[in-house]
Amino acid sequence: MSTSTQDYYEILGIKKSASADEIKKAYRRLARKYHPDLNPGDKAAEKKFKEINEAYEVLSDDKKRSEYDQFGKSAFEGAQGFEGFRTQDFGFGGAEDIFSNIFGGFQQQETRLRGADLSTHLDISLEEAYRGVTKPITLRREVSCRQCGGTGAESSQICSQCHGAGSVKQSRGVFRLSQPCPACRGTGKIISKACSACRGSGSSISKETIKVKIPPGADRGSKVKLRGMGSAGTKGGPAGDLYIELGLKPHDLFKREGRNIYVDTPVTVIEATLGGKIKVPTLDGTVTMTLPPGTDSGKKFKLKGKGIPDRKSGVKGDQFAVIKIVVPKTVNSKTKEALEEIGKAYKLSST
Repeated sequence: MSTSTQDYYEILGIKKSASADEIKKAYRRLARKYHPDLNPGDKAAEKKFKEINEAYEVLSDDKKRSEYDQFGKSAFEGAQGFEGFRTQDFGFGGAEDIFSNIFGGFQQQETRLRGADLSTHLDISLEEAYRGVTKPITLRREVSCRQCGGTGAESSQICSQCHGAGSVKQSRGVFRLSQPCPACRGTGKIISKACSACRGSGSSISKETIKVKIPPGADRGSKVKLRGMGSAGTKGGPAGDLYIELGLKPHDLFKREGRNIYVDTPVTVIEATLGGKIKVPTLDGTVTMTLPPGTDSGKKFKLKGKGIPDRKSGVKGDQFAVIKIVVPKTVNSKTKEALEEIGKAYKLSST
């Protein structure tokens, strides 16, 4: 008898056009999630588990699936209940070992833990952000002990409880589940003498100076990831990663806004009034630009392609020269007369 009125495709969370491989993957995922041994006492999970197996029993069989697509569940009225598992679809030896294989594989690896990620901070100059740079950085991190190779043992022996397998089997109903051996914690070995260098921890603290490559276009808050440069893993597990957050040092001349650069450009009253060639500093060196006559203070002139490059495309932003009219601090009589004449010009232009 059917245990559910819900559509089999909906139960497995797949489309009606799903391939056999998609059906199998959906079943395995849901079977792991709702298996009764992982949800003890949960009646809803037990019911869901039965529905999942019922749906898979039909949809994994081409003939049954075809009949179901044509006639629905009425095609199987009076048939036996869906109590079994299609162990051949998993490639397992028998029903009792199904979830031993599904769950046991990663349970035995729990002792091989990935190391922790580390983070640090590095300040760079605007010029370094513009061109990119390789900089040394010194850090302290946990590394695998060189003497014992991270095992923590100077000498060890085969675990007598699991005989080196690293796992033991426990019966739960009709299933036999593989779990990490409690005696050796899944390693298959018992340490008979701890490593004298790391005292059995498998790791040691190392002070290292490494080179960090900063790409052109880096900005404040950008992060550089160095894979495997974090803390060492446990019992041969992979090391974590190192994340370097960048800071940007203030610059005496330039101000950065995104990929654009701004620079205050001082000019005299005469240059602003009459125009002419002026020198403008950029991150590539000094360039010459033409200042038009009658330029007001605060006027911005764009120098295309003189900004910061994009980290991905390499396309550069722009630089803006912001005009700042400067006046002489001290004047003599001749200069005063000349300025008075300029003042008259202001009056004439305003009438």
